Amino acid sequence: MNLDIRTAVQTTFVLLLLGLFLSLWLGVRTIRGARRLTYFRIRRARVARGWRLIFLALAMGGLALLTNRYAEPTLYRVFPPSPTVTLTPTITLTPTITLTPTITLTPTITETPSITPTPFLPEDIAAQIQNTITPNPGAVFSPLQFARAVNDAFQPVNPQVEFQQPIMTLYGTFSYDQMVPGSQWTAIWYRLSDGQRICYETKPWDGGTGGFGYTDCTPRSEDWQAGEYEVQIFVGSQWKTSGRFTVVGNPPTSTPTRSPTPTVSATPTATLSPTATRTPLPSPTPTITSTPRPSLTPTPTRTPPPTATPRPTLTPRPTDTRWPTATYTLP
Repeated sequence: MNLDIRTAVQTTFVLLLLGLFLSLWLGVRTIRGARRLTYFRIRRARVARGWRLIFLALAMGGLALLTNRYAEPTLYRVFPPSPTVTLTPTITLTPTITLTPTITLTPTITETPSITPTPFLPEDIAAQIQNTITPNPGAVFSPLQFARAVNDAFQPVNPQVEFQQPIMTLYGTFSYDQMVPGSQWTAIWYRLSDGQRICYETKPWDGGTGGFGYTDCTPRSEDWQAGEYEVQIFVGSQWKTSGRFTVVGNPPTSTPTRSPTPTVSATPTATLSPTATRTPLPSPTPTITSTPRPSLTPTPTRTPPPTATPRPTLTPRPTDTRWPTATYTLP
């Protein structure tokens, strides 16, 4: 019903516009043609007909405007539209794609806090500061650059942000300005995965007021575990700059060496042979192998001195018993 009413209104509007232009054209043409007539009555009748056509065109124009603006709503009041046609925009009523902003609600990847939002000097290191020279709070340090070696000008050799195992020593280089010689400065190396402090140094500043410097770290090889590391620089107790780098790969594992096990020497025992004497067997001497770590030193066992072997004593033979002698008596 909605489609039929709208079509009828549009058709009526178009027809009225056509009638408007046709009547207007005929009216103007009739008036112009009447001016060429000689007779007054005929000319006046033609002019009157022309003006009637013009007024009819104006009426059609007004009716076209009313039809275009008010006809359709008025007809909808008399013939309400069927709800079945307007309630079938199923495609527009399924905004399921726009109602799943799950990707924007997971900012967990960007919220990866470091060990501390504001680096601070640990208490055990701060307790070691005994310098009386006040550091300059306006001292500045550049961002750190990391390398496996530095040249004579304290510049990094092939600086990187990712280092492959094996690693022995790493250097963190920087430029500085407005430092006070003799003031305390500290460099701390952290492993971010567990917050472990693998290296640190704190001492009076032995450089100039400006230039280049470095801090180095040579921990045990197993301390260079895979992950991210951070180096923090302090002047006094004031944090100045930090830098991060990444270690890739597993550290080399040290091969344990077998330490000598002390052996117990055999204790000689005396034999009670009438003729043989005890001969002690030589005790084995432990061989000490050199190891990178201190090994247990075998304690020498005390060998008891040989004991005297008793010699067999002579057993006295029994004495001969004399036989009784015969005794003769005289009569």
